[in-house]
Amino acid sequence: MASLEAYKSQITDEIRTDVLTKARISCYKARDAFYSCLENKSDKKPTEIATVGLLYPVDCKKTRQEYVKRCRPTWVKHFDRQYCSKKKVQRHLDDNESRRGPMSLPQPYTFKPPCSC
Repeated sequence: MASLEAYKSQITDEIRTDVLTKARISCYKARDAFYSCLENKSDKKPTEIATVGLLYPVDCKKTRQEYVKRCRPTWVKHFDRQYCSKKKVQRHLDDNESRRGPMSLPQPYTFKPPCSC
C-alpha cells in the first residue's frame, strides 16, 4: 500500500497548459519554422548541435531557440528523431534513384536439343 500512497501524493489538480490546443499549435508552428529553416539553409554548413545528433546551421539558431521554448523537451526530442528518420529514408531513396537505369539481364542459354538416339 505504500506505493499507492506515494502515487496519490504525486497526483495534483494542476492543469498542464503546455499540452492544451493553443500551446500545441504554437509548438507546431515553431517546429515547422525551424525545419523550414533547415531545408532553406541546407547548403550552409551545420555547426550547431540539437538533440539526437541533429546538426543545424547557425542561421537557424533563433528559430531553434523559439522551437525549444514553445515545445516540451520530450516533444522536441521526438520531432527531432522523426525528422532525422525521414531524412535518412529520403537519402536512401535518393541514393537508389541514382543507381536506377537499364538492367542487364543474364543472356538466355542456348540449350542443345535432346539427342534422338
